[in-house]
Amino acid sequence: MLKSVHVVIVGCGRVGSTLALELVAVGHTVAVIDRKPDAFKRLGENFSGLTIAGIGFDRDLLQEAGIERAQAVAAVTNGDNSNILIARVAREKFGIERVVARIYDPKRAEIYERLGIATVATVKWTSERILRRILPDISSVEWTDPSSNVVLIEREFPNSLAGKKVFEIELSGARISALRRLGTAVIPDENTIVQQGDVGYFAVEIGSLDKLNSLLKQGTS
Repeated sequence: MLKSVHVVIVGCGRVGSTLALELVAVGHTVAVIDRKPDAFKRLGENFSGLTIAGIGFDRDLLQEAGIERAQAVAAVTNGDNSNILIARVAREKFGIERVVARIYDPKRAEIYERLGIATVATVKWTSERILRRILPDISSVEWTDPSSNVVLIEREFPNSLAGKKVFEIELSGARISALRRLGTAVIPDENTIVQQGDVGYFAVEIGSLDKLNSLLKQGTS
């Protein structure tokens, strides 16, 4: 069972509300900020998280939302500028490491990735992918072969593996088919070195999933 975390979500549109409900459903605590009080109707009457009406980059509101004890922040309003401002405040002023900003302009997304702010382009990503960035221990299955014996999963490399060659991380029944860095995916070769923030796409036999999860969790082969 995953350890419970506190997440601050700014924006209660379709993505923000879905994300909030999914997080609460699996036992996490959530605070949602939106400038329109009516937006919270998307959460339903039984939503157990905190809802706050106001501007998401207001420091007082962020503190009211519990950002000082939060493990992650998701900025998913309908404005690129607001989301980036929220992300930078969360990261630079409150020291939150897991910050995701929803970006409509893919060209901007690459720029902010280089600044260390994880971005999610709405034309390519969904709330499920935001959830996986906030909770990286979740193994996302991107593809399953017709026999259900091999799956393709996306996992972020732990910082402890930075500096290792990609092929040193592979094990029997699991191969790294691609690596995403700064928003661009590449096919690794024998000289590719893992860098902090890299994301790997692993082709894995079902029987080797636990071994791969253990390897990535421990950061050792």
